[in-house]
Amino acid sequence: MKRRNFLSAAPALSAATAATAVMTTPDFRWPELTAADARREMAEGRLTALTLTQGYLSRIAAVDRDGPRLNSIIELNPDAEAIAAERDAERAAGKLRGPLHGLPVLVKDNIATHDRMATTAGSIALAGVPVPRDATLVARLREAGAVLLGKTNLSEWANFRGKASVSGWSSRGGQTLNPYALDRTPSGSSSGTGAALAANLALLGVGTETDGSITSPAAVQGLVGVKPTLGLVSRHGVIPIAFSQDTAGPMCRTVADAALLLWALAGVDPADPVTASQQGRFDRDALLQLPAGALKAKRLGVAVNLVEGHNRATVALFDAACQTLEAAGATLVREPLPQVPAMGAGELDVLVHEMAAAMAGYLRDFAPTGPFKTIADLVAFNQAHPETLALFGQEWFEAAAASVQAGGLKAPKYLKSLAAGQRAARAQGIDAMLKKHRLDAIVAPTSGPAWLIDPVKGDQDTTPSATTPAAVAGYPHVTVPMGQVSGLPVGLSFFGTAWTDAQLLALAADYERRSPLRRQPLFKPTAAA
Repeated sequence: MKRRNFLSAAPALSAATAATAVMTTPDFRWPELTAADARREMAEGRLTALTLTQGYLSRIAAVDRDGPRLNSIIELNPDAEAIAAERDAERAAGKLRGPLHGLPVLVKDNIATHDRMATTAGSIALAGVPVPRDATLVARLREAGAVLLGKTNLSEWANFRGKASVSGWSSRGGQTLNPYALDRTPSGSSSGTGAALAANLALLGVGTETDGSITSPAAVQGLVGVKPTLGLVSRHGVIPIAFSQDTAGPMCRTVADAALLLWALAGVDPADPVTASQQGRFDRDALLQLPAGALKAKRLGVAVNLVEGHNRATVALFDAACQTLEAAGATLVREPLPQVPAMGAGELDVLVHEMAAAMAGYLRDFAPTGPFKTIADLVAFNQAHPETLALFGQEWFEAAAASVQAGGLKAPKYLKSLAAGQRAARAQGIDAMLKKHRLDAIVAPTSGPAWLIDPVKGDQDTTPSATTPAAVAGYPHVTVPMGQVSGLPVGLSFFGTAWTDAQLLALAADYERRSPLRRQPLFKPTAAA
């Protein structure tokens, strides 16, 4: 099951307008700015947080609200400039909160922020319902000194509401566009974070994933995306789907930026007990010390069954990536990843059962003054507001509501599907391949190029995806730009066993240094021939 496959149609952009879209902000001085560069310029007094924040706000006005009209940001933080000015005053006084001090960050609109912005998962149902506190990861961002620039649009309810969904569309935010070709999907569900970071509308971005919702939009929009090990980043305050798979993670333009952001997000949180599992298993500071030459003498498994089915151009780029890995000193072992069909066979059962319980908990803790207490209440709202169902239905919501009557988290079907899927993905799948061939990680194409936005039929992509194994296992997955097919980005995936996040990022960073294939988007109306 592909989470990225679970509009009001934007007006067509003329070729002339698209061709000049990148020129709409001639005074924008920070295209492809990295966190390291920003930190250095701020330390040297050549850049302030306020100047950088205002620069991004101007670019958002020109590119997201006007020009190509990406529609990637669902709401700007009205306090962003004030926060940036406060960070500058703190710096002047010799007080630095952390490594993100003064750096503008965008977060997905299913992550609670206790400020003047809403938290809605893109649904008009939660518009106007205040949250009582920040999500833990947002609190950590503030503690690290970040400037919260705004909230990004997403596939409504993180792309798990109904069949034939349209990735990047929400009833509150409308349709997000892909900056590489405006008629192509941004993928989902972290569509807005992907489009915004690809288009240089912020320095850093946070998405969430259940299965593919970080890594797929990152891959098709030329970004580095990180789905961390389950339990590395707290989910407290994130509108949920499934607690056995949900996690938040970075979406950035470079591996180093993603590692820095993951450092800020990671940590134990008593409000999310699964995070206690990282103690003694994960060295958070390793994220800040990615070694050069990490690919040398590493053994990497090429999951050949995750390569089959891709178009020739994607396979050619993957073959070139494999040559780069070998030239860096890695040994490649080409074998099929075991048990792939079994990994996703019961995933839908798991997600619908867990959503009912998880959503009730979120509504209780983070929307206590709202009218909704259960997933059934949200089903009823959508039925009463047909504009929310204009493009696709709510079959998964309805199945989640029905699962409560079928036994909920005690239902034999759920328990069997959960155990079977995790066994296939972990012991019989990823871990079996790593152990049998003495591998350090597994590589594959992340997905194919972005498909056309289709508000009538919904997402129609049938290309193989590398997202499900790590998603069902709860293991880490990093995607990094691998090149372009007709101007459309595709990504290279590194995934492995639990708590190898820093190692995977080091491998991806070494590949990125040797093969820097990210290109800025040109906001073309359609893909190049």
